[in-house]
Amino acid sequence: MTSNTISKGILRAVGIITAIVLSLYFLYAIRSVLAYIAFAAVIALLGRPIVLFLRRRLKFPNTLAVIVTMFVMLGVLVGIIALFVPLINEQSKNLSLLDIDSLRADINSLYVQIMDYFGATQSNIDALIEDTDLEKNVLEGLNLNFIPNFLNSFLNTLSSFSIGLFSVLFISFFFLKDSKLFQNGLLTFVPDQKEGNLVKSIDKINGLLSRYFAGILLQLFILFVIYTVTLLIVGVENAIVIAFLCALFNIIPYVGPIIGGVIMITLTMTSHLGMDFSTVILPKATYVLIGLVVGQLVDNFFSQPFIFSNSVKSHPLEIFLVIIIAGLLFGIVGMIVAVPGYTAIKVILKQFLADNAFVKKFTKNL
Repeated sequence: MTSNTISKGILRAVGIITAIVLSLYFLYAIRSVLAYIAFAAVIALLGRPIVLFLRRRLKFPNTLAVIVTMFVMLGVLVGIIALFVPLINEQSKNLSLLDIDSLRADINSLYVQIMDYFGATQSNIDALIEDTDLEKNVLEGLNLNFIPNFLNSFLNTLSSFSIGLFSVLFISFFFLKDSKLFQNGLLTFVPDQKEGNLVKSIDKINGLLSRYFAGILLQLFILFVIYTVTLLIVGVENAIVIAFLCALFNIIPYVGPIIGGVIMITLTMTSHLGMDFSTVILPKATYVLIGLVVGQLVDNFFSQPFIFSNSVKSHPLEIFLVIIIAGLLFGIVGMIVAVPGYTAIKVILKQFLADNAFVKKFTKNL
């Protein structure tokens, strides 16, 4: 082997590595756009049955069917948001946001009841505060400069959300209008001899993810029913809205149920603010906690194994590891998209590397 051949090999390897690094950096730089495309693809996947129904049964033109579908999905989104208006109003009344004295009296009353229930005395609390210089630290750390910073952050978040929403809706419209648009876009990057494999992969992924999202809806519905029954038995106002909100948090694996549970218990306690802690608030919060535990047991031992085994053809332990790794790398968004992304990768590997021994074992259930 000559030095010229070795040099060319080294340069070729360096070029390939550089191209891979630049490609990964480019994908990282446009991660927001990729997220918009991913969300739009999910919306198109969910809205496709509505478009087909309007076209085949009601004989709508394709463009009109897509427009009607977009309005239906926007209407559902607006309706979901509108559900929370009574809840916010009710909680505002319960917290007496417009009556600071009443709010302070309710909190002080709840504080005294909690201290009495757990056997703590005011002298112990005062001594603890004095030892830690809590009051001094709070006063020194009080800075009204947070108000403009908060407003700037809020406006930036609102602006980003508006841009993201418009982008997702715009992309979704064209994905719904032309179901092969996404597929044709991917085919431009694939050699002609591999186009058949890509088409088969996309069809397989669509089928698996359709079952997966249907399973997710079933999972949320089961939790919604359990939470609603629990809150109605306890006697919490706006039980249906609270149950829907807390069930919706289960879209976020592992972390979502904890967030939803904390919100449900907190709203239960604030709904009875001003009542006796030991005889009213604590028992009701305990009953809600029992309902949460029952819901999570049903979800962990019935819903999730059913969804993962029958929809994405993966073992629950396999899914658990994938979600944890995605969460460590990409945060909450990574946890949400971990299962669909992992499923897509498995299908693509099965189609393009079917002869590889590792891939055969890795994708044998697909």
